[in-house]
Amino acid sequence: MQELIAQGVRITSQRRVLIETIQEAKGHIDALTLLAMARKRDASIDRATVYRTIDLLKKRGLIDELDLMHLTGEKHFYEVKTRRDHVHLACFRCGKIEELAPPLFEELKGEMARQSGFEIKVIRLEVGGFCKACAKADRRQLTG
Repeated sequence: MQELIAQGVRITSQRRVLIETIQEAKGHIDALTLLAMARKRDASIDRATVYRTIDLLKKRGLIDELDLMHLTGEKHFYEVKTRRDHVHLACFRCGKIEELAPPLFEELKGEMARQSGFEIKVIRLEVGGFCKACAKADRRQLTG
């Protein structure tokens, strides 16, 4: 929030609630979930305010927008922008999103830059499949 204030952006009470809600979210949230969570703190927040705030935060580089393998149709998810690249693992069955940043991923980025001469600024990688719990449930169904 301090970054927005430093950039001269007016922080209304509703924007403050929305920003704090995104920052406190445990994982990736979509706009309707953000709206529902924020309304618990301020019932006057409407859908338009959510979308305007999301747009502002995206334009200012403070959140990332992800569509994560179209888990639930065309729904987009949001997360606070981090300084580290990571992989999103999206479960097709339960919709769980896990983040992974293995050391090998950093090596891969370095190798890609060396081979191509490309100055990499950001990498987004999505992997779709089944989380450990859903894969285990599938195996039980097949053998049970």
